[in-house]
Amino acid sequence: MARVDGKPYTLMGMPFTPKGAFPANLATTLGSQYTVTRTFFNMLAGNATILLDFFTPITPNDLVKQSMPFSYLTVSASGSSNVQVYVDFDDTWTGQTGSTVSQFSSSNGYSMYELSVQGAPTYAVKDDQALWGSAVFAAGNASATGVQAGNGNMYAMRSAWATNGSLSGGNNKYQTGDVVAFASPVTTASNATFIIGYVRDEVVNYMGQPQTGYYRSVFSDTFSAVQAYINGYSNTSTAAQLTQGFIANNSISSAGTEYSTITKLATRQAYGGCDITIPKDTLDTNSTMIFVDGMSSAGSIQSTDVVYPIFPIWYVMSPEWFKYTLEPLLQYIQAGKWSLPYFVQSLGTYPNAVGTSNSSSSSSTSSNQPIENSGDALILAYAYTNITGDTAWAQKYTPLLQKYAADYLVTNGLNQGSQLSSDVATTGPVINQTNLAIKSAIALNMFGKMSGNTNYSTIGQSFAKQLYTNGLATDANKSHFTFTYGSSNSSASIPAALGATPSSSYVQTYDLLPDSLFNLSTFPADALTMQSNFYATQFSNSTVTPGVPLYSGADFGDTTATIWAAAIASNTTRTVLVQEIQNFLNQTSRENEGVPYADRWKISGPDAGAWFENKARPTVGGHYAIMAHFYGPGSITP
Repeated sequence: MARVDGKPYTLMGMPFTPKGAFPANLATTLGSQYTVTRTFFNMLAGNATILLDFFTPITPNDLVKQSMPFSYLTVSASGSSNVQVYVDFDDTWTGQTGSTVSQFSSSNGYSMYELSVQGAPTYAVKDDQALWGSAVFAAGNASATGVQAGNGNMYAMRSAWATNGSLSGGNNKYQTGDVVAFASPVTTASNATFIIGYVRDEVVNYMGQPQTGYYRSVFSDTFSAVQAYINGYSNTSTAAQLTQGFIANNSISSAGTEYSTITKLATRQAYGGCDITIPKDTLDTNSTMIFVDGMSSAGSIQSTDVVYPIFPIWYVMSPEWFKYTLEPLLQYIQAGKWSLPYFVQSLGTYPNAVGTSNSSSSSSTSSNQPIENSGDALILAYAYTNITGDTAWAQKYTPLLQKYAADYLVTNGLNQGSQLSSDVATTGPVINQTNLAIKSAIALNMFGKMSGNTNYSTIGQSFAKQLYTNGLATDANKSHFTFTYGSSNSSASIPAALGATPSSSYVQTYDLLPDSLFNLSTFPADALTMQSNFYATQFSNSTVTPGVPLYSGADFGDTTATIWAAAIASNTTRTVLVQEIQNFLNQTSRENEGVPYADRWKISGPDAGAWFENKARPTVGGHYAIMAHFYGPGSITP
């Protein structure tokens, strides 16, 4: 809420009393806008124009700042010299209601509320929200004047402030129906800044050992971290302006303004799904790990097929993150907790990175994607070592990657047998999938170069020759890659639900991207040109969201796969592929209301235009693929 010249206005939320609305006017929303790190709402309240600035910094190369689980809300005003703003916060931010405990801290102009639930079980999650931490709400600064704090019954607090502009009860016991609140004057020379966050002392359970946030290596308590976060606002804001300018300019120059809207929307989601941690007992920053929350992906943690598609944003902005996200997986295998002959699928269910059963007869292996994950691991490892030159790290893990990834691909990468993959995770295993074979060829070539064992590169190149040059995985006219292919050992078949035979099928071959990014030429340039030309013939005629389905028979598109395909397509094809993602983002159907950026959407059928399967996942970091292809590794340094 705001008070302008003594008159109350509702900006956001529902400040009602049990008997109806107290006398307050609704502010007029003049517009909204989002950037890489910010979302703005411009409001008109009486004579005052009020700007609400929701700001989440992106600083992936400053691990202390990036690991701090906070965001800013800054309120500025013009047009009146008498503006106050009120913001409140309740226990819905804890993910549960009842048994809420409030702790209030105040010192040297800074004030902070922490709301937690008494007796909440550690590592409990509901609807992708952590339940065992503390919701944080803070305000003030060393020179703050006029900042008020208060807590009490929601209706009483809102009504009292709207009436007389005052708060009371800074440290009352929290009861059901209460809120905690701050109020602050806003002038043309002084904005009001609030901090919102959620703190977990034990962030992830890694093989039975708690991991805490990286920032704990510098700040031993939440209040000191919040103070530093508030004090760092000016410098952080300036840096963010530069970063978002680079991202916008590079996006536009590589694929136009519509691509810029996609990368802006993807950035916060990509980094927001990652926890930067260190061991709680030692606080050793040499043991840094980054854990990736699969969000809507069955609640998985460190799922290899979720980590992999994120990598273009790390390639562009934070190459060290390849290592930090691989370390938990590699150390888990190195500890002897995985015995299957291929790379691990995930480390369990978020936030318990304790692994899954590795018995070949266990039902937990039914969701494994052996070729997919083995190829992913090799590509990510090569990307890190190639960009950073960290040969010592490569040497350390080469034997493990050889045993649990490369050797499996040598035997199974071309003559696959029945395999799950990211493409068919919900439809069931399929024999001899072209995308998996392409990934195997490229991954083996990369491993050969990383390890110095050229035999693996030779095998990868031979796979590529069979798939493309010899036409094993193309149609008879060599106009496109097919979804599956036959081999000397099997006759490929496609489940009836996928609606095609091998010879008439097709697939978006997004896995060609890493080969092109690192100029390996595992596949000739003609293969990329072939696919680019073919995509142009496959656009759906849907009037809602036209586009290219992920594979023949599918009625949906995949945003990450489409952007990867666009990155290595011709300018004309790239423009149309980007446009189809933009069309999806512009959809305002009921199914899409309140849904964070989703991976997949329906292209045809009665639900055309609606999101499908996955939402809010960090995999949208893959939408940096076009920028990665144009500008190269480390081209933006936030």
